Amino acid sequence: MVAVDDPHAPDVGRVVARHLAFNHGVTAPGHVHALDSAALADPAVTLVSARRHGVLLGIGALRHLDDDHAEIKSMHTVEDARRRGVGRTMVGALLALAAARRYRRVSLETGTSEAHAPARSLYRAAGFSPCAPFGEYTENPHSVCMTITVDDRRPPTSPGPAR
Repeated sequence: MVAVDDPHAPDVGRVVARHLAFNHGVTAPGHVHALDSAALADPAVTLVSARRHGVLLGIGALRHLDDDHAEIKSMHTVEDARRRGVGRTMVGALLALAAARRYRRVSLETGTSEAHAPARSLYRAAGFSPCAPFGEYTENPHSVCMTITVDDRRPPTSPGPAR
């Protein structure tokens, strides 16, 4: 089940910490753009989690950029749940949330390292394509930006209440 969650919940905090540690371990200094729990609690950000029988499997967030544009942030699937469709489910839920909020475009930034290859593959499979840097991102060898146009035909359902 995917639903809006609390970035300060203890189990969520542990996954956020693992996500940050992973990114700091495989990304050049100064090029990690993952959000910590405090940034995930910003009112412009909605954190969602995937759980099965109450056990946290993954997290992801949607950040408001402007009335037409949102950004996927801090996607992370716990190691034991990888290759089970959790990431695909999270992306689908975040895109449904974006559609429900009437965003026209959703973008993201991810790393270019080999460790980020599964993420890039997931996003490509979901329909994202490379784009120019947006927001605070810059053209550099450590980042790739991707975007997708939100399909108006996507069912207007979202995980939990809108923020």
